[in-house]
Amino acid sequence: MNATAVSSGAVTAARAVAAEICVDLRRGEFLDQSFDRRIAPLDARDRRWTRELVYGMLRHRGWIDAVLSDRVRGGLARLDPDVIDLLRLGVYQLTHMGSVPAYAAIAQTVELAKRRHGLGASKLVNAVLRRTDRERDALLTAPTPSDAVEALAVKYSHPRWLVARWVERWGEQDTERLLTLNNAEGPIVLRPYGIVREQLEAMLEAAGVHVADAPYVKESIAVSGSITLTELGAFKKGLFFVQDPAATLVTEYASVPSGATVADLCAAPGGKSLELSRYAGTVVAGDKSIARLQRLLANIRRLETTNIYPFVGDARNPAVGTVDAVLIDVPCTGTGTFRRHPDARWRLKVSDLAVMSALQKTILRAAAKVVRRDGLLIYSTCSLEPEENDAQIDAFLGENQNWVLEPPPEGAVSADLLDAGRLRVLPQRYGTDGAFAARLRRVI
Repeated sequence: MNATAVSSGAVTAARAVAAEICVDLRRGEFLDQSFDRRIAPLDARDRRWTRELVYGMLRHRGWIDAVLSDRVRGGLARLDPDVIDLLRLGVYQLTHMGSVPAYAAIAQTVELAKRRHGLGASKLVNAVLRRTDRERDALLTAPTPSDAVEALAVKYSHPRWLVARWVERWGEQDTERLLTLNNAEGPIVLRPYGIVREQLEAMLEAAGVHVADAPYVKESIAVSGSITLTELGAFKKGLFFVQDPAATLVTEYASVPSGATVADLCAAPGGKSLELSRYAGTVVAGDKSIARLQRLLANIRRLETTNIYPFVGDARNPAVGTVDAVLIDVPCTGTGTFRRHPDARWRLKVSDLAVMSALQKTILRAAAKVVRRDGLLIYSTCSLEPEENDAQIDAFLGENQNWVLEPPPEGAVSADLLDAGRLRVLPQRYGTDGAFAARLRRVI
């Protein structure tokens, strides 16, 4: 079945799934987890269509809400949250999905509202979507707010407080580049494993996959087209895993000595552990979430990796002895990966910065205790926020005289990614996800 065919009750299966994903998000579930679970019954075409709808709606939710606020009498606040999400899905189909006829977008959303909330809700949805469709051209030429920050926040659908922070730090132009990137689909980037890049490229091209270079990591391969990775022969043979260049750069920056015993204490979903296993003697990979460790366990089996030892454990109390090196890719606000997690921008609160910073500080202190003398501690995040990055390292070094910041060996990563010895990967500058890392050496 495809997204234009209908299931019982005259609503496509894909649209019904999209509505249920929205319910999961309101309950606090992460988008990736909900999406992967909900799309299981759908075929490959419907899965792609549902992804385009849900991820796209979330990337443009702020703009859509501005459109709806002008067309719902009394404002959105008076509506049931589920009805609001149905309207958002409908408006996104009308304004951003050219493959969907307007009559189908409206009729299907109205039927969904009727099924879920009754006749009254369906009439409201019908009126709002028909008006939106009539005024579509006017939407594109609507006046923008005079306040520059507000204008960026509405146009690119980001929380105003976050846009204000970024404008203050980088200026309007750089911030607009970041917001634009956040609203684009992140490319799929593969890391060859147990095979050289040229051989993997040849296998992918033979399977009809379009391949290209990935920025800043010469072995990685960017792929595109309507592909299902898990159906590729190279996937089944365990010859690659998926990883954005920003994450690969953290392990290249770490430059852990060959043969070292390394503890990756916040390991899930496991990509950095796989990278470390290329040259480390042993990698012990811990995470407090057994559910999130499942992807690493699956990749260990598929790639037939023999030197990674996963365990369930909390990084605040590392269950490991003294090791040569520790990587802590700490929990963070994730502001550097918004293009891959469009739900995150709407979940984030100002107070989360303080909560995350406190957790990061605790993990950093605990991890330092299991590094041997002359060993390495690599702190990393996928956040762009100073409180989670430089402020953590500056405070730690100020309190611990037996640690120093040590830049990686020359050539480990491109020099333009280094800032005072720290790795700083900004999406708007380098076209990757965002990342920060600091390489610390224990000297006493």
